[in-house]
Amino acid sequence: MKLKLKEEEFNPYYGMYIAKSVHPNIVEGLSISKIEFVNFVNSIPEDKLGYAYADKKWTIAEVLQHLIDTERIFAYRALRFARNDKTPLMGFDQDDYVPNSRANRLSTNEISNDFEAVRNSSIALFKSFDSEMLLNIGKASGSSMSVRAVGYILEGHQKHHFEVIEERYL
Repeated sequence: MKLKLKEEEFNPYYGMYIAKSVHPNIVEGLSISKIEFVNFVNSIPEDKLGYAYADKKWTIAEVLQHLIDTERIFAYRALRFARNDKTPLMGFDQDDYVPNSRANRLSTNEISNDFEAVRNSSIALFKSFDSEMLLNIGKASGSSMSVRAVGYILEGHQKHHFEVIEERYL
């Protein structure tokens, strides 16, 4: 399904993630993709978590932890924007997060449980937003972003990385 967001609601970079979001209802999309995440992670053999398809590429565990870290950051953005906070938010360097996440020490169960906790929090957060709040726009990483764009990005970002894992890792 093609979502209809206005140009000013997101940086074009995020368009590829929004295009992968298939549920117009953000809470429904986050809920369904939570189940997909758990099923996907549980299908990965434990001994594959530390696998990287090339030198200097993230391992599967690091990709999964990246999804969790990014969701935490983007949920914070959504909260700030929904509350009409006009303070511009700095970006983050995902490449600094990965080695410091210690993801390769985690089991599939630990990754799955952490994601479920974060996603349940995101679902509760988006349930609390009314239609007006979803349209609020804030600034992050030098670009405008609406609250609803954040929700669609979360779902699409997950789908994007699952495709990468399936194509290059498994």
